[in-house]
Amino acid sequence: MRSSAIALAFALAAAAPIAAVAQEGTVTGAAGGAVTGAVVGGPIGAAVGGVAGAVIGTAVAPPKEVREYVVRERQPSIRYEREIEVGSTLPEDVTVYRVPDSDYSYTVVNDKRYIVSPKRKVVEVVD
Repeated sequence: MRSSAIALAFALAAAAPIAAVAQEGTVTGAAGGAVTGAVVGGPIGAAVGGVAGAVIGTAVAPPKEVREYVVRERQPSIRYEREIEVGSTLPEDVTVYRVPDSDYSYTVVNDKRYIVSPKRKVVEVVD
């Protein structure tokens, strides 16, 4: 138990600087990490998983400029039968548009905007 508390304290201390610059990806990552941690390791696992998820979520979140560009641009929405979620990979038949000066792209599907990584993985839904 003592070693678990020490590990938790270390994880929190390591994540503190990153948490200062956290954005939407952090919230999503923390929630997912906490749930996974709780299933695997109980309450302490939930705490450690939440911190780890927050760190990972922050690392994946695209910059604010990318989100602003995606909101500003106007591209037609395409219809797609399946639901698209963060983490899913877009099929090749879904058109993506490059975001200038960035590694990201975006698409508009079923009237929702999605930011996409270079490997066509959905990293964020933009409202």
